[in-house]
Amino acid sequence: MKQYLDLCQRIVDEGVWIENERTNKRCLTVVNADLTFDVANNEFPLITTRKSFWKSAIAELLGYLRGYDNAADFRALGTKTWDMNANENQAWLNNPHRKGHDDMGRVYGVQGRSWQKPDGTTIDQLRKIVDNLSKGIDDRGEIMTFYNLGEFDLGCLRPCMHTHTFSLLGDTLYLTSYQRSCDVPLGLNFNQIQVFTLLALMAQITGLKAGKAYHKIVNAHIYEDQLELMRDVQLKREPFASPQLIINPKIKSLEDLETWVTMDDFEVVGYEHHEAIKYPFSV
Repeated sequence: MKQYLDLCQRIVDEGVWIENERTNKRCLTVVNADLTFDVANNEFPLITTRKSFWKSAIAELLGYLRGYDNAADFRALGTKTWDMNANENQAWLNNPHRKGHDDMGRVYGVQGRSWQKPDGTTIDQLRKIVDNLSKGIDDRGEIMTFYNLGEFDLGCLRPCMHTHTFSLLGDTLYLTSYQRSCDVPLGLNFNQIQVFTLLALMAQITGLKAGKAYHKIVNAHIYEDQLELMRDVQLKREPFASPQLIINPKIKSLEDLETWVTMDDFEVVGYEHHEAIKYPFSV
C-alpha cells in the first residue's frame, strides 16, 4: 500500500496536466513508476484505502490467459470490464473489423495465445513459456507480449499492460510486467492484482517457487474528474495491512486454467478496507 499511495501522492504533487485525445479529458501525469510485489511471502497488493473488487481483476486475467476476444466470455467469468470498450467505444463501433455485439477484436490474450504469422499459422506465446519453465528452461526470452502494432486496427483497445517477462533463478520464478499507460485510481488497482496473481499462478502450474513481481509503468496518471476524490478522500485514509491470496492447490496446469478454473478457486483472507470510492471511468 505504501508504494501505491506514494505514487498517488507523487502524481498529485509533481504531475503535469496533459490533454488525452482519446478521452478528451486532461490527465495529471508523471513518467516512470516502479512497483514491487512480494509474491513469495504472499503480500497481496490489494488496495485497502477503498474497497477493491479483486475477483473482477482475477477473472479478467483468467480471460486473457484463455485468449478470449468477446466481452460475454469475460462476463461469464465474473467481470464486466470489457463491456464498455467492446460496445460503447465509438471508434470501435465504426470499425469494419468489428464482428458484432461484445466483440473485442484481436486484443490482449488473443495476441498472447494466437499471434498470427505471415503464413497464416499462429504462435501460442504462453504455451511456449509454460513448457520451458516446467522443464527449468529460461532462454532469456520467456516473454509474452500483447503489443502487436500491425493489428491495432483489429481490436477495440491498444494494450496498456502490454508485456510480461518471466525470469528463472534456480527454482525461483520472477516476473517483470510493463505498462505503457495507467489510470492510477482505477486501473492500477486491477493491474497490480493481475501482476501478482500471474506470477503466483505461473509458479504453481510450472512447479516453481514464486519470487518477486516487478511492475514498471511508463505513463501514470489521474484523470481530472478523479483528482478531487484521490486528493481529498483516498489519500487521507490510513491503509490496513496487506491480505493474502489463496489459490486452489489443485490447479496444476495451463489446461486447468483453460477449462475448469473459476473465481471459486481463489480466496482473499485478512482483507480490511475503507469504504468504496466511485471513481469515474474514461472509455
